[in-house]
Amino acid sequence: MIELRELTKSYGDRSVVQRVSLDVGTNELLVLLGSSGCGKTTTLKMINRLIEPTSGSVRIAGEDTRMLSGPELRRRVGYGFQQVGLFPHMTVAENVAVTPSLLGWEAARIRARVDALLEMVQLEPASFRDRAPHGLSGGEQQRVGIARALAAEPEVLLLDEPFGALDPLTRDSLQQWLQRVRRELALTIVFVTHDMVEALLLGDRVAVLRDGVLVQIGTPAELLARPADAGVAALMATPRRQARALDALLERGDG
Repeated sequence: MIELRELTKSYGDRSVVQRVSLDVGTNELLVLLGSSGCGKTTTLKMINRLIEPTSGSVRIAGEDTRMLSGPELRRRVGYGFQQVGLFPHMTVAENVAVTPSLLGWEAARIRARVDALLEMVQLEPASFRDRAPHGLSGGEQQRVGIARALAAEPEVLLLDEPFGALDPLTRDSLQQWLQRVRRELALTIVFVTHDMVEALLLGDRVAVLRDGVLVQIGTPAELLARPADAGVAALMATPRRQARALDALLERGDG
């Protein structure tokens, strides 16, 4: 579904992403994992040309994204991010309808799509469509943000640390919800996070970036069992350590 070939982004003499090549299969959820500044968000934004690559190429379903117009790319690729970015002067319904409106959809089609999406993200349309973003909780805002990203019925969804600012219970709930929705809609998703546990729980495969370089890509089990180097091993040590700590607490409780 998505092919990155030798994808590179430089600013002057500084390379942010260096010759990244990878494939994302149809209906796959691929996680881009790494510390802050490793190039994962830049890589994500080059997929839908929010950032133009210095060199290399991106293909979606066999088509070079450089050959697609802005409206065509927005229709095929949804984008959601951590700081949601809902327009404060618009209602929930108006926020979700932004891309379909730009694409010239008829009003009746837009309204039906907005209501269907609000139901999908478990926000009752009658209660939420006319509300202002500032009146929503963080989790509700994030659900609206994802609904907006899905509004034009995209094939691909790009998510940049969408749950990073949420409390643990809300985050866990939305992670489970995302897994269910992506199966129902047969979405192909690229998901950016720096949270190792989130990456291992959500990803069909995980691509580890360091200093703009792809250092390993594989299933969660492969990364845990066969890390490519000491850096990847250190990343994988965190969830292992947390799991051992929880087991120790449970054993202490049983005693």
